[in-house]
Amino acid sequence: MANATSGTTTFDKTFSIDEIIEEAFERLGQQDVTGYQLKTSRRSLNIMLQEWGNRGIHYWEIGELDLDLIQGQSEYKFFRSTADGTSATSNPNGVYGMSDVLEAQLRNNRTATNQSDSPMTKVDRSTYAAFSNKLSQGTPNQYWVQRFIDHVSINVYPTPDATNASKDVHFYFIKRIQDVGAYTNATDMPFRFVPCMVSGLAYYLSMKYAPQMTQPMKLYYEDELARALAEDGSASSTFITPKAYYPGT
Repeated sequence: MANATSGTTTFDKTFSIDEIIEEAFERLGQQDVTGYQLKTSRRSLNIMLQEWGNRGIHYWEIGELDLDLIQGQSEYKFFRSTADGTSATSNPNGVYGMSDVLEAQLRNNRTATNQSDSPMTKVDRSTYAAFSNKLSQGTPNQYWVQRFIDHVSINVYPTPDATNASKDVHFYFIKRIQDVGAYTNATDMPFRFVPCMVSGLAYYLSMKYAPQMTQPMKLYYEDELARALAEDGSASSTFITPKAYYPGT
């Protein structure tokens, strides 16, 4: 008779910060983690998660919202936290920790059945700087994203006129990975990133406590992170068209 299974899939939800730190130290052959080791490990884990922001798009951190346009206003700010400022009015409201914008559409009749979207083009700083009159009003069809330390600034062009002030900019954006908090907390990531998170922390800690193991720990870490990033992609449908072959032609 087969053994019963747990029936649960919540290990990543209950895998707390202190357990992650313990697992990383055990991979270095160390146990009985001290108070300072917990502190420095949490700091290293936060540094590593911020470094992940340079590794590409993390699809579990993609959000979407409708930005309320205001006549004559071209710039809309989204802050890192409430301590830095108040983010622009949107639906949902109170969005903080935005990192970048992936794509945007000008949306008309947001809540109606005849809703319609018009694509907007993301431009770089040089293109936006070349616009002669950035306050000219009309129908926004382009936008430039400027990223600061404490906020992200979205600049639309042309500036909304009275007709377009009733519309929204609907966009998909990337959120920052949440900081590591209390030791009893879980982390802000899906289950497939748990292995590389532990391997990565072991690599970071090896530089402090076991430098002779740094190189193999780095190899394990990079290998597992590469697999997680590959699995985290947003796949589309694949269509295979058979090629006809006629012998003798």
